[in-house]
Amino acid sequence: MAEPQVPPSARPGSTAVYAISVAARLTGTGQQNIRLYETKGLLTPARTSGGTRQYSEDDIAVLLRIGELLEQGLNLAGVAMVLELEAANLKLHSALKRARQRPSG
Repeated sequence: MAEPQVPPSARPGSTAVYAISVAARLTGTGQQNIRLYETKGLLTPARTSGGTRQYSEDDIAVLLRIGELLEQGLNLAGVAMVLELEAANLKLHSALKRARQRPSG
């Protein structure tokens, strides 16, 4: 029996995945909105070999963040920009942390 595949977007150690109906219920977002966010490139859920979307805990967090930003009055283009900037900021913080941990030569 093959082991279940963990979607690439899942956090290490987290194997929870949700169908779109469950993701919609957990986030208070309609399924059509979730599909729209995917079309706009705001998130990319893993898919089964049959094409069924599988939303990870990280995907759920992104959906919740999208909801927060929309409530603050941003449109989807603004949401995309904020998500990109937040991801870039996280990468920079990680790089800085790694650089500070290196022993100086």
